[in-house]
Amino acid sequence: MEKMNWKACALAALAALSLLASCGKNEEKAQASASPLPEEAPDGKYPYKRLSTYGFFEGELKALYPAEEVVFYKPASSLFTDYALKSRFVSVPAGEKASISGQQIDFPTGTILIKNFYYPADFRKPEGERRIIETRLLIHEADGWQAYPYLWNEEQTEAVLKVVGAETEVKFVDANGKDQIINYLVPNKNQCKSCHNQSETMAPIGVKIQHLNHALDYGAAKENQLAHWQEKGILEGFEGSEAYPAMINYEDPSQSITDRAMAYLDINCSHCHSAGGPASTSGLFLTFDQSDPLKLGINKTPVAAGKGAGSFTFDVAPGKPDESILTYRMRSTEVGVAMPELGRTTIHEEGVELIRAWIQSLPQ
Repeated sequence: MEKMNWKACALAALAALSLLASCGKNEEKAQASASPLPEEAPDGKYPYKRLSTYGFFEGELKALYPAEEVVFYKPASSLFTDYALKSRFVSVPAGEKASISGQQIDFPTGTILIKNFYYPADFRKPEGERRIIETRLLIHEADGWQAYPYLWNEEQTEAVLKVVGAETEVKFVDANGKDQIINYLVPNKNQCKSCHNQSETMAPIGVKIQHLNHALDYGAAKENQLAHWQEKGILEGFEGSEAYPAMINYEDPSQSITDRAMAYLDINCSHCHSAGGPASTSGLFLTFDQSDPLKLGINKTPVAAGKGAGSFTFDVAPGKPDESILTYRMRSTEVGVAMPELGRTTIHEEGVELIRAWIQSLPQ
């Protein structure tokens, strides 16, 4: 028998040990990535690391089936977020009620607003397979509202707190049957504050009376959702739909172009472009009930738009949508030009066309 080369044997043994160690590390890494997060007990000290800890939903988490005390709500018009669909819920502490004061809703400490962002695999089948990307919570704590973004895992079994935000690739088939890819941005906690800013205080956007003063289908019958909240015991002071302002759905083609445009500008722009918003110095106040032409930007030169004005003179040039700064900024994704500044990486084509049609309808 030929003698074995001891050096060759030693090298072979080392290689085998190295391979085993590598396999072990890969196995440990795979196990770690699949391991559940440490158990977390609800103790009333927010925020929790995991969305499931709050107990908002019953059964399989991704089904988003609300617990008894969690109430679904829907604003008349929805803010555009890269074509994501949204489902929204409100949780008011047991024994507490929100109340209507003048033209606004005051929520008690402990109230949590829950907004889930998701994409159907195919927008032609919106009730089919979907991927939930994030859940944003607005929690009314003792010192005011606080925002917390939660990122869902690929398995759709949990969402984890991401105060630093995140970026994820989303693929879907759009309503026209075309494949789409979006680099979806989950805002960080500070970015949430930049939009939810009213007079330097964090505030909700989509739960104002005018957004909620309309009917929803609750299965057995349609009912005004604020009346429904009152029946559920989470709201007091609602005196009927006729006593309050109401916005329309800007996607409803049966409504007037002016009302649709005002609804679009309100939900997408007025949280900044209002008297108490961070863009108040612009002189643009884009609320649904604004009637002052100058405050709507009609024949108004910008205060300080910089490159955001492009080569155009007026925020809104009546009858000339392609010469208006408003549509120019809506059509852009360039930093420093695009409006809104946050919340989108794509152009809302339908929204642009709506505002173009409104500007085209304005008398010159």
